[in-house]
Amino acid sequence: MHYVALATDFDGTVAHHGEVDADTRAALERLRARARKLILVTGRELPSLCRHMPDLELFDLVVAENGALLFDPRTKEERPLAAPPPERFAARLRELGVEPLSVGRVITATWEPNETLVLQAIRELGLELQITFNKGAVMVLPGGVTKASGLRAALDALELAPLNCVGIGDAENDMAMLDMCGLGVAVANAIPSLKERAALVTRGERGAGVAELIDQLLADDLAAADRDAPRAQVALVMPEDGREPIPFTAARESLLLTGHSGGGKSSLTLGVIERLLERDFQCCILDPEGDYEELEGAVVEGSAKEPPKPDRVVDLLRKTDGHVVVNLLGVKLADRPAFLGGLLPELMALRARIGRPHFIVVDEAHHMLPAEWDPGGAAVPAELKGILFITLRPECLSPRVLDGVDRMLVVGDAPGESLARFCAARSLPAPGEVPEIEKGQALLLDARDGAVQRVAVIPGVGARRRHQRKYAEGRLRDDLSFYFRGPDAKLNLRAHNLTLFVHLGEGVDEETWEFHRRQGDYSRWMQDCVKDAELANEVAQVEDSEASFTEARAAIHAAVERRYTAPG
Repeated sequence: MHYVALATDFDGTVAHHGEVDADTRAALERLRARARKLILVTGRELPSLCRHMPDLELFDLVVAENGALLFDPRTKEERPLAAPPPERFAARLRELGVEPLSVGRVITATWEPNETLVLQAIRELGLELQITFNKGAVMVLPGGVTKASGLRAALDALELAPLNCVGIGDAENDMAMLDMCGLGVAVANAIPSLKERAALVTRGERGAGVAELIDQLLADDLAAADRDAPRAQVALVMPEDGREPIPFTAARESLLLTGHSGGGKSSLTLGVIERLLERDFQCCILDPEGDYEELEGAVVEGSAKEPPKPDRVVDLLRKTDGHVVVNLLGVKLADRPAFLGGLLPELMALRARIGRPHFIVVDEAHHMLPAEWDPGGAAVPAELKGILFITLRPECLSPRVLDGVDRMLVVGDAPGESLARFCAARSLPAPGEVPEIEKGQALLLDARDGAVQRVAVIPGVGARRRHQRKYAEGRLRDDLSFYFRGPDAKLNLRAHNLTLFVHLGEGVDEETWEFHRRQGDYSRWMQDCVKDAELANEVAQVEDSEASFTEARAAIHAAVERRYTAPG
């Protein structure tokens, strides 16, 4: 369930001439019975609304006065969301002969053509007020107060994100609300400009249109509408012609990313995560190596010294709208499948309640979701959607994972081999001729129809910077560090980052240095552990050259310092 809330306008949308008919009311009740939240967002003042719809308890919350007042129908609590204008404003409007004139808790309202006199009063008194129009109504509110701002306050109170809310309306003052929602819908009787902005227009008018939308929502969670909804789409990769990005429906697709170390998986992944954040999607990232700790705007749970707590992860996701990184360095490799086996059902249950996290990233998925992993249908949904699985060995993944993959991305060397292994494990026809790819490119396989195409990776803006900080200044775990041991293992000097590698390398003896050089240990470490193919290739050339000990060491250190933070 992605759309867990419906926000509806009142007049001209759910109501006609101030009345909600029996069929519309029944549809609203069906929605509430299916554990969805229902929010009424209206320009009306609360006393007027209560006269026309005394049973407001049908709604979880009411946003009145065009976003200025939040009302809880069960507790009867009223919470103004902005300060009202000074009393002299209404007094000046009366002096100017503005009629009719209504003054609410925050809103001041009249009708066209009184907007000229209203603007005169605002200028005379030097007030920071804005005028909003609604089919002839003239509403005056503090700056920044709209139906969108009011709805956001309501969603915050319910611990929901705008992406998980469907908004429906009919008039000018509904535009900001529809733009903010994950899916904006206009009823058939809406003004033309709102229909143009909406992702979906109902066939029915007013209440019949709302009931139509509710039936679609309950039938398939509006999955079909999401395929054409801009808010639901996120750029995945670029086609070869470079025109428009190839998108994916983040909350409804599962992706698989594979390729050899140093092939560009991290760059592609970080780019996707950055674009998800830009579009207000919340990610939960299972991070086995501390690669995502410095992700901008993310909260990290767990460390190398302290394993993450599943209940803390769920609490962070519920209370924040940013990314949550689950650092697994403190969890032993053999214990990670059990850890995920406990956390994943909790994440799925949270999604069912509030629609978040919108997207989950599982790095090194072959360790955490091995072939024997199958928690059963009661623990997790039959189809695992809204997830990116990253692995070196797709054939080692659980069939539950493989069967749910919609699209697969392959980077690095020998992409055809990775495709063939996936297709064999998934019992799909073997791919035909597979195009070669270069650095910055990938192969995209659509598992639903077998189509394969070469695409360009869209790297993250901060991906390289984070990579540099981690490997230059961070602390790699024991099995990823470099060890200067020498031919007889007399030494055991650990370099847990590149800065320390250069520093220790300056001090070791020639015999130790040359021993590792001749074995290709430096380039192998930079390829497999530092995950920098360019640096590894340059270092490998130095290792194979006829350069002296002093020249080779200086050349390798210079290559590191050009790409990463220099020591000292």
